[in-house]
Amino acid sequence: MSANRYFTESEWSEFRNNYCRLVDAMRDEIRYDEVKALSKIVHNAIERGQMPRDEHGINPLLRCINTALLLCEKVGAERDTIIAIFLSPLVESEYLLWEDVSNLYGDGVIKLIKGLHKTNELDGKQGAINSEYFKNLLLIFADDIRVIFIIIVDCLCLMRMANNHADDKYRRNITTEASNLYAPLAHKLGLYKIKSELEDLALKYSDRETYNLIVHELNTTKKYRDDYITSFIGPVKVELQKANLKFEIKGRTKSIYSIWNKMKKQQIGVSGIYDLFAIRIILDTEEGADERADCWKAFSIITNMYTHNPRRMRDWLSNPKSNGYESLHATVIGPENKWVEVQIRTRRMDEIAERGLAAHWRYKGIKSEGNLDTLMNSVRDVLESDNDDPLEKIKDFNIDIYDKEVFVFSPKGDLYKFPYGSTVLDYAFHIHTKLGCACIGARVNGKNQTIKYELKSGDTVEILTSSSQYPKKEWLNIAHSARARVKIKQALNEIENKSAELGRELLSRRMKNRKIEVDESVLMRLVKKSKYKTVTAFYLDLGNEKIDVNDVIEQYLAIIEKDRQEEEQRSAGEYTFDTKPVDDNKVDELVIGGDIKGVDYRLARCCNPIFGDKIFGFVSSEGTIKIHRCDCPNAINMQERYPYRIINARWAGKMGTKYVVTLRVVGHDDIGIVTNISSIINKEKNVFLRSISIDSDDGIFQGHLSVAIDDISSLNTLIKKLRTVKGVKDVQRGAM
Repeated sequence: MSANRYFTESEWSEFRNNYCRLVDAMRDEIRYDEVKALSKIVHNAIERGQMPRDEHGINPLLRCINTALLLCEKVGAERDTIIAIFLSPLVESEYLLWEDVSNLYGDGVIKLIKGLHKTNELDGKQGAINSEYFKNLLLIFADDIRVIFIIIVDCLCLMRMANNHADDKYRRNITTEASNLYAPLAHKLGLYKIKSELEDLALKYSDRETYNLIVHELNTTKKYRDDYITSFIGPVKVELQKANLKFEIKGRTKSIYSIWNKMKKQQIGVSGIYDLFAIRIILDTEEGADERADCWKAFSIITNMYTHNPRRMRDWLSNPKSNGYESLHATVIGPENKWVEVQIRTRRMDEIAERGLAAHWRYKGIKSEGNLDTLMNSVRDVLESDNDDPLEKIKDFNIDIYDKEVFVFSPKGDLYKFPYGSTVLDYAFHIHTKLGCACIGARVNGKNQTIKYELKSGDTVEILTSSSQYPKKEWLNIAHSARARVKIKQALNEIENKSAELGRELLSRRMKNRKIEVDESVLMRLVKKSKYKTVTAFYLDLGNEKIDVNDVIEQYLAIIEKDRQEEEQRSAGEYTFDTKPVDDNKVDELVIGGDIKGVDYRLARCCNPIFGDKIFGFVSSEGTIKIHRCDCPNAINMQERYPYRIINARWAGKMGTKYVVTLRVVGHDDIGIVTNISSIINKEKNVFLRSISIDSDDGIFQGHLSVAIDDISSLNTLIKKLRTVKGVKDVQRGAM
C-alpha cells in the first residue's frame, strides 16, 4: 500500500502513531497472527479500491484506527469489537463475505457487524433524531450494547476529524447527532468524558463565537485551574482532618458546554456564573451512623472558612429529592474571590446518586424510560467497577427490552411508536382518521403491502388511499392498537347514522308524497311493534333497504285507522265531556277539568308536553282540547286573551306512551361528537333517537335532536348525560 497515495502527510503520521498505540493496547486481546491477518485483509482491500474515502472526504482506515484506539482508552479493549470495526466496511462493500468473516474470526464478530450495518440504515434520518423514540430504535437495531459503544466513540472521532472540514453542512449534521443523540447516550452509559467532549465540540461547531468567548473569558490554563482547586482543597483537608472526619475530596472545573448552558438558562455572562469550580466531599461515615450530622459538620467547617451565598444553598438532606437524592450544596467565595460549588455527601449517598434512584443522568433531568433505565444502570455499574476488561462482561447484555413495541418512519422522516403486532391500518388511523377510513394499503420500504401487514421497527410507511374505500367491521379484527379500534368504531357509527338519516328522509319523503301527516307517537309504536330496540336501527334498515318503505307506510296507516276507530267510540262530541263514573281499576293518562277522564285531547306541538310537565288545557276554535306546558311560549298570550277557554289539567298515570321532545345541543365541532351523542342516547333505556340534524360554523357545533321518551324525569337525566360529552357546552329543551 502506498502511503503517499492513500494518506495525506498529516494522516500518515497520525495513522502510524495510533496504529502502534492500538497494537500495544490490544496486545493481550488479539494474537499477533490475527493482527497480521487483519492487516493483510485491510491492505489488500485498499489496493483493490475497496476502502475509498467517503463522500465527505473522510479516510475510512484512519477513522477505524481512531475509533478502535479511543474505544480501548475510554471503554476497554475487546477482541471482537476491534475486529468488527475494521471489517464492517469491507463486508458492507461485499469485499468480504459473511462466511469468510465467520470462518476467520467467529460468530461474535458477525453479530457486531450486523448490528453496525443495521444502525447505519438510520443514516439520513436526522429529522427524527430529536424524537424520544429514536434512541429506542437505535438500541433495537444494535442488538448488542457494544455496538452502541462503537457508534458513540465513532461519532466522537468524526467530530474530531471535522474540526477543519470544508463542508459546513456536514459538520452541522454530525453536530446535531452528537448533541441530541450520542451525548445523552454517553451520559446514560457513564461515558462522562466522551459526553463532555461531544458537547464541547458541538458548541464549537454550532456557535464558534460563543465557544471562543467562553474559552477567552475563562482566561486560564488547565494547569492554573488545577492549581486553584489544589489551593482551595488544601486548607479544607486540614480542617476536616482536625474534626476527625474520614473523607475523599475531588475537584474539577465545569466543561465549556456546561458553562454555556448555565449562561443561556440564567441569561448571564461567564462572570455571573457562581460555580465555575466544583468540589465534592465524600465522607466515609458508616451506614447507620449519624450521616447527616457529619455532613452538617463538614458544611459548618466549609462555611466558617469561606463566605457562602445563602441563596445558593441547597439542603437535600432534610428533604431528599423524590428520586432519593441526598446531598448538601453550598456555593462559597474561594481564593481570588472566585465562586466555588461544594457538594457534601456520604459514601452511601454518593452511591445512590451515581448508581441508584438518582443516577447522575436522571439527576440531570433526562427522562426515565422504564427497562432502558435498568439496562443502562447495569452497563454503568460494569464501566465504573474496577474490572480490567469491562467489554468482556458487557458483551453478554442482550438488548431485548423493546419486544412489545415497534418504531416506524413516515415518508417525511417522522418517527412513531406502536404496540408490537400493529398493522398498516393502525398507522393510517394514527396519522389521521380520514386517512385511515380511505386506506387500501401502503408502500412499506418501497414495496406495496396490504392493510394487514404487520409493522416492523425501522419500516418507512406511506399510506395508499382510495376515494371509494370506507371502513368495514372486519377492520376491527385487523387493527391492533386501542386508538385505531376506537376510531374505526366511531367511523362505523358515523356511517350507520348517515344511513339511518337516509332512511328517515326516505320515509318522510314518501309520506309527504302520499300527503300523510306524520304522528311521531304512532311511528314510535310502529318501531316498537316491529321489535327494534332503537329508532336508529329501524331507520338504518330502511336506509339499507332491508325493510320496504311501502310496507312501513301501510303498517303506519293501519295503526292510524285502528286509533281512529277507537277514538270514534270514545268521543262524546264537541264540548261534551263524558262524565260517567270512572273505573277505579283503569288509569287514564290525563285528568281534564275537575275529575273528568276519557276526554279527547291533543298534545300541543308548540311546546310538546310530556308526562311530568306542569300543564293546562286549552279549548281550540275547532273544539279540540290541546294540552300545553305551563311554561309554553304561547301560555301568557292564551291566558290573557282567552281565559274562558283555559281548563285545568293534570297527569293521572302512565300508559306507556312515548313523547317526542326536541333538544338543542351547542358545542365545539370535535371529531366524533355526533357518535358520542348518539351512543349515549342509544344506551338509555326506553329512549329512542328519531332524528338528528347538525350545523357547523367556524368550529361551533349546533345540533337539533328529536327523541322519544317516557317522562320528564328521563328527559332531565338524558340532558345531564349529554352535557358531559366532550365538546358539548349546553343542552336545552326546544320546540318541534
